[in-house]
Amino acid sequence: MAEQGMEGSQPVDLMKHPSGIIPTLQNIVSTVNLDCKLDLKSIALQARNAEYNPKRFAAVIMRIREPKTTALIFASGKMVCTGAKSEHFSKLAARKYARIVQKLGFPAKFKDFKIQNIVGSCDVKFPIRLEGLAYSHSAFSSMEIIGLMVLLSLQYEPELFPGLIYRMKQPKIVLLIFVSGKIVITGAKMREETYTAFENIYPVLTEFRKIQQ
Repeated sequence: MAEQGMEGSQPVDLMKHPSGIIPTLQNIVSTVNLDCKLDLKSIALQARNAEYNPKRFAAVIMRIREPKTTALIFASGKMVCTGAKSEHFSKLAARKYARIVQKLGFPAKFKDFKIQNIVGSCDVKFPIRLEGLAYSHSAFSSMEIIGLMVLLSLQYEPELFPGLIYRMKQPKIVLLIFVSGKIVITGAKMREETYTAFENIYPVLTEFRKIQQ
């Protein structure tokens, strides 16, 4: 049986998460096809939780409280759902939006639901030498830095953005790494990709741990 660590009050399976850290899912972006043409002005006038300003954006913006999400509904019948904290809640919310549109008199269906992006975050609980990490990447090959061919490109321009942008090749994920030890992981289609990307980067972060004076 795997040794158990603790992440908050939850046990962590160290076979699956060797770092002992499980990134928290912060935002799921999904899409669905309602498979019918929509009169956006009519939807905005009838639904209490909707707004539509065609001069600013060509979609109805609709919100629900449970699960707390926002939908962008387009005249083509395409819909984007954002703000859910899990894949299950993203699909549940998308179905609720589809039902609202149905109740407004449109023959909306629920086709081609797909998770488009998962955003996760975590805190390694130690400061990171971003300059060292960026310099090492520019001076050596990715194989020499981390022993795994997972690094595609790395960008650190503190004048423009206070974090280091790390583009991983496998899985194809973008990580935003901050001096504080906070990490944002985006680009995954499945939560396992988020976890794999973090476990790939964790040994690199420990190598560039900033020693407190």
